[in-house]
Amino acid sequence: MVYLSPVPWDSFSQRPHKFVEWFHALYGGEVLWVDPYPTRLPGLGDFATRPSPSNPQSRSEPWLKCLTVKALPIEPISGLNVVNRYLRRALVQEINAFASAGPTSLVIGKPSAFALQLLSGGRFAKIIYDSMDDFPAFYSGLSKRSMQRKERAVVSAVDHVLVSSTLLMHRAQQMRPGGDVRLCQNACAVEVLPPVKQQALRSGSRILGYVGTIGKWFDWEMIERLAGCTDVTVRLIGPIYTPAPFKLPANVEVLPQCSHAQAIAAMQAFDVGLIPFKITELTESVDPIKYYEYCALGLPVITSDFGEMRVHALQPGVFTVHQADTPSSLTSTVEAALAFRFTLDQIEQFRQVNSWSARFSSAKIFDPA
Repeated sequence: MVYLSPVPWDSFSQRPHKFVEWFHALYGGEVLWVDPYPTRLPGLGDFATRPSPSNPQSRSEPWLKCLTVKALPIEPISGLNVVNRYLRRALVQEINAFASAGPTSLVIGKPSAFALQLLSGGRFAKIIYDSMDDFPAFYSGLSKRSMQRKERAVVSAVDHVLVSSTLLMHRAQQMRPGGDVRLCQNACAVEVLPPVKQQALRSGSRILGYVGTIGKWFDWEMIERLAGCTDVTVRLIGPIYTPAPFKLPANVEVLPQCSHAQAIAAMQAFDVGLIPFKITELTESVDPIKYYEYCALGLPVITSDFGEMRVHALQPGVFTVHQADTPSSLTSTVEAALAFRFTLDQIEQFRQVNSWSARFSSAKIFDPA
């Protein structure tokens, strides 16, 4: 398999990492992993210092080779792409040689000119687009229009499209009516979680907790409203790229980024898991992995009304906060979440259905036609 990833291998483990691990475990195939390269024009934010990943991946897997793409950040300017094509000619030769050794699948994790270049070579037995985000929504102006064109071209050319959310599925179906578009939501790494029997008791300290990156999509106003509920502690853990626009209430704790193992331990001290995201073009296509981690740890979830969480809200243990909620109705939602309990059987069943292995296998993407 050749996997064109939207995230670096040396980042915290996400859907692309789990996809190639699942593929190798099931089929024993070797993988060429291609790290992402700039597909938009540079902005001022690109020069800001960012925290390093807390649990980088090991590159020592004997079945995986990680490759980088030489490219200047000029891709949206189509007339200059001849420069990048020249820079990556050796990489194309290496990938073509790998694909020539036997039946090889190409998985595109993010649309790009490089992906379209490989698509045009016709060297792959199966080509899949695994869409985990609304990539054009990350960009603006020329870069956004360029990504929209590339995504339409990729969706039109591949054999199968996997999508992580309902909105992404509808968009792909519009781009390719009648095409093979399969909903394959996110999941969680259940194998690193503590045994289910350890989830029977919660702290009882009335802690509403969030673990993850705090960026421009984070709803600080929702945090302020939740903190106003009676006798609760709101605990936020993770790197902050977008600070609160106001002074936080005294019962809001902000803790630094930690390793994944430490995050799991921290979540076990929560009584409720929080997913406080704004409703934006970007979040409307998001299926948050946090939802699966919280529930797999036996935590009820309080979420804003965004993206795929509208679908998950139909499941037990998910409580939605709406912008129009009054203080009284918000308090009732919080109290209902605090009172909710998953049974051990429910937690076990959730883990079985929502592991990465079960999720990718259920898509039947490599099954014989």
